[in-house]
Formats: sequence, structure tokens, C-alpha cells
Amino acid sequence: MGEAKVTNRMFARPLLRLCLGVSLIFLAWPAAMSNSILSDDNPLVERLKSTWRAQDGETLELIISNVSKVAQFVPQMWGALELGENEFVFVSWTRHKNDKSDEQYVIAWKLTPDGTIELASTYAKPMELGWRALALSLIAREVADGERDANLRFLHDPTNFNFVTTQQGRLGDLLRQGRCTIVEPVGVDYLPKRNDKPTEKGDLWRVLLLVNCNVQGPRFSIHNGVIAFEKSEGQDWEPQSSFAKRIAKFPPASWFQRTEPAEREELGERRPH
Repeated sequence: MGEAKVTNRMFARPLLRLCLGVSLIFLAWPAAMSNSILSDDNPLVERLKSTWRAQDGETLELIISNVSKVAQFVPQMWGALELGENEFVFVSWTRHKNDKSDEQYVIAWKLTPDGTIELASTYAKPMELGWRALALSLIAREVADGERDANLRFLHDPTNFNFVTTQQGRLGDLLRQGRCTIVEPVGVDYLPKRNDKPTEKGDLWRVLLLVNCNVQGPRFSIHNGVIAFEKSEGQDWEPQSSFAKRIAKFPPASWFQRTEPAEREELGERRPH
């Protein structure tokens, strides 16, 4: 199976969800081009660029510029089109400058009649956390897809995870203080809730890391230790794994100096007999 098929399949589901479950945005491009609305200076494109902001205030142009410097992300064309009562603005991109047209992907925003702007491409939702989150998400996917020259240095740099905040401080800073190195796999994703499974978690961002840390503690915790944080819209980051809960509660020098009563049974079960 060729690489293009793998990467296109990766984005197929978010794009199908994008256009009201009926019209895939790729299929709308010929009509859009015939109507001459594929242009960087389209009023809708300018409106999006001037008003949309990430949660930390970063502009769209800053995000795209910075991501293109560290990830295999080559912006191609901006455009706008109408689908039903809504208008969409999108930017196409490829992983490589010479990729063919069938290897292009789309990040799209929905502009509703009431003036709301919504990032409609689920796979790109990490950009709402800032450019580093989007870059990490794309690079992690490059690694999973076996892309050559994926920027592992950026992916494994703890400071790039400082957008995750805890009561003890920023995650990247805490990992550096704990002398932790990040190993594969890395996950920075947005998880939408599935309509057919309303009881499952969803509509949240998740950061998942494996780390090796040079601190005192159980080997199964500090070697390939699992760090998982999740954040819902408008909420703070919440630790999900045992290690993440310690990072959020104690300073690095004290991560494993205390054992909560509820943890003793768990740790006892995980110790080799």
C-alpha cells in the first residue's frame, strides 16, 4: 500500500464530517475554481485571518508560518466556498513541495450566518492550543506513517509541551526539572465525541507521552512512564495517568516520595512478584 493512500485515509473521516456529511470539500474545488473564489484576497479569507485566534491569542498566519518551519507542512492555496447556509474558508497543504494534487489535504473553517467561526477539520483542532500543539500533532503522525526526516528533535523537546499547564507549573518545564526524555510514541490529538456512543469521552484534547526520567522512583514508572493529560473546552488540563497525577500534585524532586493510600494497592499489583 502506497504512502499516499495511508495519509489520505488518515484525513478522510475528518473531511467527511466537515461538509455536513454530504459534500466532500475536495469535490467542491472544481466548482469553487469555476466561480473564481479560490484566492488569497477573498473577503472571507481575510475575515478569517483577521478574527480567528488560538486559545493563547496566536494568529492564524503565525501558526501556519511557524508550523511550516518545523513540520512537513507546505501551504498551497487559500479559498472560500458556500455549502448550504454556511460558508467555508480553507487552506490546502501538502507534506512535500512536489506532492501531487491527490496528496493535498485541507484545513477548513465554517462561518455560520450568526458570525460564528468554527474550525471544522477535526484533525487540525490541536491548532486551537497554539502552533506547537499543531506541529507536534502533525509530526507525530509523520512518524506513525513512516515519513522520512520527521522532526524528532522538535517532537522530543519537552519545552514544546508547555501549553499543558498544571498546579505545579508547565508540563515541559517540569519534565526538564525531572530530567525526563521523551520517547515514542507521542500523541497530541483532539477527540470528538461519537454520536453513537454518548457515554464515551470526547470533545477534548489529549496529550500522551512516554518518558524516561532520571529521578528516584519505581522503574516501571520512570522507564517508559505514561503521562496522559486531557482538556475539555473551557476547562483546565486534567491528569489521567498515575504519573501525570503525581506531576500535577508534587514537584519533580518529590514525584515518588509519597504514596497515596489509593495508590498502594495499584502499585502492589504492578510490582513483580
